[in-house]
Amino acid sequence: MTEPLAPPPKKNPQRRTRLPTLPPAMRSRAGLGLALAAGQGRFALQCCAECGAVQYPPRDACHQCLATDLQWRDQPTGGQLLAETRIHASPDPYFRERLPWRAGTVQLDAGPVVLAHVHGDVAREARVRMALRLDRAGQGVLMALPERETPHMEDDPMLREMGTHPRHRRVLITDARAPEAEPLARALLDAGAAHVFLGLAEGWRPFPACERIEAIEGVTLHPLDVTDAESLADLAGSIGGKVDILINNARHIRPGGVIGAALHDTRDALEVGALGLMRLAHAFGPAMRARGADGVNSACAWVNVLPAQALAHDPGFAGAVAAGAAMRALSLSLRAELRAGGIRVLHAHAGPIDDEWHQPLPPPKLAPAALARAIVQGLEQGLEEIHAGDVARDLAQRFAENPALLAREMEGGA
Repeated sequence: MTEPLAPPPKKNPQRRTRLPTLPPAMRSRAGLGLALAAGQGRFALQCCAECGAVQYPPRDACHQCLATDLQWRDQPTGGQLLAETRIHASPDPYFRERLPWRAGTVQLDAGPVVLAHVHGDVAREARVRMALRLDRAGQGVLMALPERETPHMEDDPMLREMGTHPRHRRVLITDARAPEAEPLARALLDAGAAHVFLGLAEGWRPFPACERIEAIEGVTLHPLDVTDAESLADLAGSIGGKVDILINNARHIRPGGVIGAALHDTRDALEVGALGLMRLAHAFGPAMRARGADGVNSACAWVNVLPAQALAHDPGFAGAVAAGAAMRALSLSLRAELRAGGIRVLHAHAGPIDDEWHQPLPPPKLAPAALARAIVQGLEQGLEEIHAGDVARDLAQRFAENPALLAREMEGGA
């Protein structure tokens, strides 16, 4: 059974920080579908639309009938471990630093026999539960997990290497005033986070949850204003080398369209959202990218909380949604830049939150605690995309089916 992960000792500043290396990242265009499914937490493989044969590895034509219409579909996760081995030598720099590494062949219930990474708690020739995971290079790989949960299974070295679990890691949440900040801090600590830093702009202004947050053991408030580069530089100079997970939940939401809204509201939304993200990246990105292989509490994830409507638009919140769309575009670039350090960028798309700025909207609305749980679960599973709430999930599904149709429906207030 997996041994529980011990808290890391205090780091010796005189010792060299291990530089991040990445596993082999070359994939065909068809193979990138594995990464897309893994980032969404799905176990999906190619399936031939003509004969129904499930394909692995990904390819351009069906191995059975040579048809070219191969669709990605969710598959049963069960399988049988046929053979396994422990690799003790490798010419690859990434694996050489992390040996021994367990791998094996698995007969999937869906049909194909696959080569997979094998969790340490899987017995020889046992039934397994398959999962698609993202490796440090951001590529989808197959992993064989125990059929049933085992004690401390998330602490398996290979599973942790591929994941972004908060256990023993230090987390920075950028906006303590956001309604989800308090439940998010509590959920992170419950998941085993070592410490939670909460950023607070304009500390002289009181807010209802301040005293409750200050009373939480393992949480500290720090001055942080994403619209002020000097504020970010000061905080990065203080804790920049300690932040293992950064959750950017700063946003400026005001109702209004393009014609009727105040120009300064849209400007503030862009300052906080898009430009705030860039300032955060300048302040904290280099240190996090350099610490992607820094032991048990290495830097591992950057989370951006985005409005679900950033996938389409919302005439009632034009400025806030425009800022969210700009954030998403910048975040995709940030994902590419941080990947060199093995840092995962998670987009947390949130439906309308049950707060003061969304009160006129009809239900369903997203409870702040539900958003907090979704973010922590996304970190525990090592995902790149989550959609929190019924509205966000519905918009994501409609966007995947027909983006142009969704845009037209949103124009009509659908």
